[in-house]
Amino acid sequence: MHVYTVVVVGSGIGGQCAAKAMLEQGINDLVILERRSFAGGTWRQNRYPGAAVDVQSPLYSIASEPFEWTRMFAEQDELERYTEHVIESNGLAALTHLDTNVTKVEWCGDHWFISTSRGDYLARFVINASGPLSSPVIPAYPGRHRFRGAQFHTNDWDTDYDYRGKRVAIVGSGASAAQVIPAIQPDVAHLHVFQRTPHWVMPRPDRDFTPLQRKLLKVSLIRRAVRSTIYWSLETRIVGFKYSKLGLRLVAERKARGLLKSQVTDDKLRAKITPDYTIGCKRIILSNKLYPALGSPDVSVHDREDGIAEITETGIVTTSGARVDVDLLVWATGYDATDGLISYPVIGRGRRELAETWNPYPRAYLGTTIPQFPNLFIVTGPNTGIGHTSAIFLIEAQMEYIVQAISAVTAAGAVSIEVREDAEKAYTEKIHREMEGTVWKEGGCHSWYQSRSGHVVAMFPGFSFTFRRWARRFRRKDHYIQSAVTRFAVVDGAQS
Repeated sequence: MHVYTVVVVGSGIGGQCAAKAMLEQGINDLVILERRSFAGGTWRQNRYPGAAVDVQSPLYSIASEPFEWTRMFAEQDELERYTEHVIESNGLAALTHLDTNVTKVEWCGDHWFISTSRGDYLARFVINASGPLSSPVIPAYPGRHRFRGAQFHTNDWDTDYDYRGKRVAIVGSGASAAQVIPAIQPDVAHLHVFQRTPHWVMPRPDRDFTPLQRKLLKVSLIRRAVRSTIYWSLETRIVGFKYSKLGLRLVAERKARGLLKSQVTDDKLRAKITPDYTIGCKRIILSNKLYPALGSPDVSVHDREDGIAEITETGIVTTSGARVDVDLLVWATGYDATDGLISYPVIGRGRRELAETWNPYPRAYLGTTIPQFPNLFIVTGPNTGIGHTSAIFLIEAQMEYIVQAISAVTAAGAVSIEVREDAEKAYTEKIHREMEGTVWKEGGCHSWYQSRSGHVVAMFPGFSFTFRRWARRFRRKDHYIQSAVTRFAVVDGAQS
């Protein structure tokens, strides 16, 4: 059986960045495994009404892949075209095996054995790019499977279902709910929004680009200048998230309260959708349309005091005893993005299970690699999330580290590379020390940024350029490099 040099799991933007990075290093012996029947990840999968990015599109793109964006905040159809452009321009379609769901990955001494729904693969290196927002979660409400109407998660929106004139319930109030609600509200008979916790909402500074501006965005010098301007304007937000919750309240929260006051005139509704935690503790919603939609007479907002007690054949019974009959249930209830970061079993050196290693919370050196799991790299791993700028910037930083790690093995004529336990421990302790005092840790809320153990494992607690500097500066002494001849060897003074 052929042993691939690299197997990439997932064909979304993370997988595309990984494959591009390998090809640029002359590693052509690679394959991308995609569990769905199409490549492209999030922005091909998420087809719910109103789906759009919440970072300015000139920055929410791969640095080396320019595009003629039509608007500042790209919508799903344009983001889908962009991912198709990246796939086509880099020849990634020919490297992608579709309908190939990874079921188990196991280290076999000098390579990985990868079990999938379509057979087995062998690889020297595995780059997991399945992404944190790929495993939808639907709460186990009593009676959910008895419901006779239609129901689906926003991640699996049924585009054939005609919701016009229907009674619809949306369960959830996060980012996807905030986009769906104003998109479908004008067309439904009545919309019930079941909100567990309200989110802070900020204005969305969106705009269309003129034809000339679109062309200019493909000019290298101009594109870099625009990206740099957007990047540094967003990077300042970390000052509030990490160093000044008071500053967040005085600036960002004040602006959010101003939007709420100007767009919601009903005092009871305003009280119901006003958060009681510091802005930034949960993901901030960018929308100019959410509040007007929630204030419409054909929309009912249900909070915790009137939440879901059970699902019936015809709809919902609330905790206050009211019956809400609906034709469609939309689950905007998020993903298993922390504890369930990798959905399949991973067995490392000495039969070590990743699930065991990640108990009580996921952890990784540079959010990318883990002791006892040689030649395994995780894109958007623990503590690589970013709440103030483009996630792609962090992904590209991870690629710089991964390329150097693989090059270190190749240059040494070795078998594998593995981060030292003491290096990972020191890194993780530093990350969680830095997390103390941040709005994600001490902002007064519980969010998906946190694991079940209470650790904030989704976010990086600092400036994104800090992470990139760390990733770029490869520390050979933090790694074991295993010789191709003996089980343990010394390479550049490091036991491997």
